[in-house]
Amino acid sequence: PAAPQEAGARWYPLHALSMHNIPVSAGGKTPAPEGLQGQCRKLLEEDGPVVQASKRQRYVTKVGKCQVNLGNIQEKKRFLSDIFTTIVDLKYRWFLFIFMMCCTWVVFGTIYFFNSRSRCPPAWAGGDIRHRGDPEWRACIKNVDGFISALLFSVQSLQTIGYGSQMVTANCTEGIILLLAQSIVGSMIDALMVGCMFVKISQPKKCAQTLIFSKNCVISRRDEKLCLMFRVGDLRDSHMVDAKIRAKLIKSQQMAKGEFIPLEQSELNLGYDTGEDRLFLVEPQIICHIINRRSPFWDTLAKPLCWEQFEIIIILEGIVEATGECLPTGMTCQVHTSYAADETLWGYRFEPCVSLEKGAFRVDYSLFKMTFEVQTPAARAKELHELKELEAQPLLGPPPAVLRPAGA
Repeated sequence: PAAPQEAGARWYPLHALSMHNIPVSAGGKTPAPEGLQGQCRKLLEEDGPVVQASKRQRYVTKVGKCQVNLGNIQEKKRFLSDIFTTIVDLKYRWFLFIFMMCCTWVVFGTIYFFNSRSRCPPAWAGGDIRHRGDPEWRACIKNVDGFISALLFSVQSLQTIGYGSQMVTANCTEGIILLLAQSIVGSMIDALMVGCMFVKISQPKKCAQTLIFSKNCVISRRDEKLCLMFRVGDLRDSHMVDAKIRAKLIKSQQMAKGEFIPLEQSELNLGYDTGEDRLFLVEPQIICHIINRRSPFWDTLAKPLCWEQFEIIIILEGIVEATGECLPTGMTCQVHTSYAADETLWGYRFEPCVSLEKGAFRVDYSLFKMTFEVQTPAARAKELHELKELEAQPLLGPPPAVLRPAGA
């Protein structure tokens, strides 16, 4: 039987607890709050029968891979309606295998071998092969004396090599038609293969290796506002053009009437209304989300974060500068990463990593992931806002009497 819920304890559905948190390993020089995991475990033990969920499945990995598998797809014919994208999405081994199977060399080489004319039997049965060496025989395809030579002629025709020893003559209408058909079909397959290969090798997925994000995101006050912040940097000298950044909050929701919404996506405003989401990514940038009334964290996020179950997906996209001039539209690069609740540090800021040197600014990437602790109230943004409004209100009633010495 289920244990009774204690006052103040938080309950979550079992399938909701399978989401989002993996214990953080504070690699590099990133200092983590001392005893944070121990404090969380202690709170879990004191607050009663809450299902332990120390390891939860991520929605997006730190390197940007989406952990979603699609299954039981009934209408697979939809993939054939967009055959180009389907082929591009294939892995290289299947990509090469399909084009090897679609290769017309063997197919048309076999047809050439079994080629027949209306006035003579097939080549293998008594045509060009039987009459090879006969000076009076009007051959359909010169110097074809077997399947290997027919295959070689097919390769020469499709690849336009033309060594000159084998050719279709005007004595055979069927041979000319086959040659035209092979040229058309081969050109279509070559165009498809070259297009797919170009798209596959030009996909700028490797640019994600030089676009880096901070290991943790931090929460602290900036200009008297509670903010969630993370840092992004570009290691290349050729930078991204028109870089834009977005953030999504992935969190399961339990509605008031019992409806459970798994993996609900909410938008985190990173400044799209003011243009701050468009980055000039020359040096590392600290991206800030102000936790205000429109933020999903307005009345939910508070310390300790070990109670929270969420994942923040970061999407950075832009045009690679090195290809923006040589291609009509440039190569659009999109990079993903994510931050789970236990990768969010409360009351921390990022260490500055840009300094002024002689004639230029210097970025020290050894400080990129480092943070330092600052004083931050352990309260929700809504509570801090209400407290600030309460302090700003004028005092009601007469001011208190000033104490005077006796006999004055």
